Amino acid sequence: MSASNVLLPLLAALLLLVISVHGTLSPDSQKSKSKLKESSLRGGPQDSDVFDLGLVSPEPLAKDIVTNHRGYFKETGLRRFNSTTLGYVTPWNSHGYDVAKIFAKKFDIISPVWLQIVKQGDSYSVAGTHDIDAGWVTDVRRKGKQSHNQRTVKVFPRFIFDHFTDRDIKLLLSDSQERTKVNEVLIKCCKENGFDGLVLEVWSQLAGRIDDKILYTLVLQMAKELQKQQLRLILVIPPFRKDTGNLFGEKHMDKLFKHIFAFSLMTYDFSSVQRPGANAPLYFVRKAVETIAPAGCTDMAVKRSKILLGLNMYGNDYTPDGGGPITFSQYLDLVKHVKKHLTFDERDVENFFEIKNDDGRHIVFYPTLYSINERIKLAQELGTGISIWELGQGLNYFYDLF
Repeated sequence: MSASNVLLPLLAALLLLVISVHGTLSPDSQKSKSKLKESSLRGGPQDSDVFDLGLVSPEPLAKDIVTNHRGYFKETGLRRFNSTTLGYVTPWNSHGYDVAKIFAKKFDIISPVWLQIVKQGDSYSVAGTHDIDAGWVTDVRRKGKQSHNQRTVKVFPRFIFDHFTDRDIKLLLSDSQERTKVNEVLIKCCKENGFDGLVLEVWSQLAGRIDDKILYTLVLQMAKELQKQQLRLILVIPPFRKDTGNLFGEKHMDKLFKHIFAFSLMTYDFSSVQRPGANAPLYFVRKAVETIAPAGCTDMAVKRSKILLGLNMYGNDYTPDGGGPITFSQYLDLVKHVKKHLTFDERDVENFFEIKNDDGRHIVFYPTLYSINERIKLAQELGTGISIWELGQGLNYFYDLF
């Protein structure tokens, strides 16, 4: 019986339990009740990488994950993936700050998730500036400097529009002077803090609700006004989904690609508590790219080079109470209960396992070396870059792959 045939009845049974309970566990409620034995773990710089150790397997042994996940190849400046690589860092997963410094040479762009655009009366300002860590930014740039060409990692903080009312949004979209006021605030923040540009997350929130032409105007005006100040704009975009339709497709790319520095494509969150399953099936990731820049389209290579294919470093733990997202610490507390190897789903090209512990039944999806490597190979095949959400959620040895 294939992995998919095994998985479907498990998920169906679990979903029935979820529906009957109507409950959801927050990630914080799944924290460990026991600690791994530190003495059994291989941590820090290692003489061999995950390939030399034979760890990149479609059906990895749970004990190999527990033993090796903290280690990483000592040559942290070695790059296997040479297209644009962006890594997000969030204040709520602080391990990402260390990951960004240790593996700085593997990234072209680091995007700290610090800042929000807020409206105060008739003016705009940037909230979240208390999270800006100038010393860390300096360290990342210093550690990311390439000796052969003096290139270093760029810093593009992510911005969202926060607590905007429908009236605020309507005014912003209809008045070019309002948009200029927002852009001036963004430019000022970037210049004062030495940022190289910014990542804007707005398309997913507004697409489908307002006319495309209005969204184009908002994004293009921002891109052009930033460019005048030698700043670049990366736009976060949603993938094609059957339930939402094509919120960002080929026609949008045609209109924007000459003006936008890159597009951060959110190819994850395919499944949910309401519909348990793989985090980002490989066929879904491929289709998301090919929907935006189909094979043979005009300027295909240029367009695809600007797409940063999204990789999740988090997973999901589905339980009779619902469950929810998990990061590395919760995952390690669960995977240590697996006696042999993880199951491999050939269709989705992801690993999962099922356990029953004191908390009850769990079906767990979380990235593995093999699943990540297959998505890196897909990015190479399609000619895209990569964006990682996010650096504090994954295992150290994952970065040997990049």
